[in-house]
Amino acid sequence: MGTRIGGLILGGILLAGCAGGPGPDIYVPAQRPVDSDTSSEAQGDEPASRPSVEARSAPSHQSEAPSLSPAAVSLIRDADRLMRNDQVGAAIGRLERAQRISPRSAEVYYRLAHAYRANDQLGRAEQFALRGLSLTGDSVPLQRTGWSLLADIRRSAGDMAGAEKAQQRARAL
Repeated sequence: MGTRIGGLILGGILLAGCAGGPGPDIYVPAQRPVDSDTSSEAQGDEPASRPSVEARSAPSHQSEAPSLSPAAVSLIRDADRLMRNDQVGAAIGRLERAQRISPRSAEVYYRLAHAYRANDQLGRAEQFALRGLSLTGDSVPLQRTGWSLLADIRRSAGDMAGAEKAQQRARAL
């Protein structure tokens, strides 16, 4: 019993030493540039008004779809092969890896939407189709593909009104 308690105490000491050991901080806050015209804080006044977090991190418009990396292309090819062999779960795994490599590619999100639709996970399929649509930029063919895919997913889910709206958007392009 004494060795067991001694082992627990030693383990606790080791863990405590690892948790607070010396070394650089993992998180280093970004330094805000000091502007001499607006630096009222340095003089003891109230902080100058700053843009809200939403204003600073507003998404920018993407004018064109990014190209896929060779690794993502390879994973998509694997996923296509797996889908043809009815291995939908494995295909989804490959596509999720491709999405982590190319997170701004509408094509990857569309393929994920298609795979989740084939796996009868229509809610997730719709989410991925919508995310893909948000990344198409000015590419009319990608937009048309996304709206048609969304229409098919909604039709599969029994949402005929939503499917018709999505199909109208696809035809309008």
